[in-house]
Amino acid sequence: MKILRLDASVRGDSHERLSYRSISRQLANHFLSELKVNKVHFEVKLRDVGKIPPAFIDEAWLAACFTPETKRTPEMQQALALSDSLIDELHWADLLLISTPMYNYGMPAALKAWFDQVIRVNKTFSFDLQRGDFPLAPIFSGKRLVLVSSTGEFGFEPGGVREHMNHLTTHIRTLSHYLGVEQVDDVQVQFQEFADSRHEASKAQAFEAVAALAKAFLPQVPKQIEELMQSA
Repeated sequence: MKILRLDASVRGDSHERLSYRSISRQLANHFLSELKVNKVHFEVKLRDVGKIPPAFIDEAWLAACFTPETKRTPEMQQALALSDSLIDELHWADLLLISTPMYNYGMPAALKAWFDQVIRVNKTFSFDLQRGDFPLAPIFSGKRLVLVSSTGEFGFEPGGVREHMNHLTTHIRTLSHYLGVEQVDDVQVQFQEFADSRHEASKAQAFEAVAALAKAFLPQVPKQIEELMQSA
């Protein structure tokens, strides 16, 4: 399994003060550790947008993007060089592992910059007016997303008191479709700013959920072989 890991928190995971460590990064670390415990074979490419943010797209990027590849100048090719590199990483991956905090009820600007760089016409999605009112379609397919996140408040889950304010997971789920993602697994720690027993309980539940999720990546034994093993 090929995993592209994206970390979006501006915090690291090794600060001497535990409360300063990124919870979302810790969740991603735990997921990879549990894959190893379960002897799941995988390789990882790391893109740390929290520490090294991608450039924002600009007018020159947009002009290059909508110029046919055979007509692009060297300057246009340079404007798209980062985007090309990020899309190559995405194309390589079977699984996206995104760790991110919720900032101002949405994703960090650096993570949004990454999405803007990789969601690109004729590279990750096609546009065809023959499809009517839904002309966009992903080019990639078969990918899976594991999204681990942390929030300061609570109630962002479906039916929660702040569901309508959740512009983090809902936005990422929408955008991931145009990256070829067909399954999303979402684990979130809440109550971080309250720093009370509810936060500790939420964190414990999230780490347990991540461990259980890692087991889902174990190779599936064919049913006939499983029956033979049980009867042996």
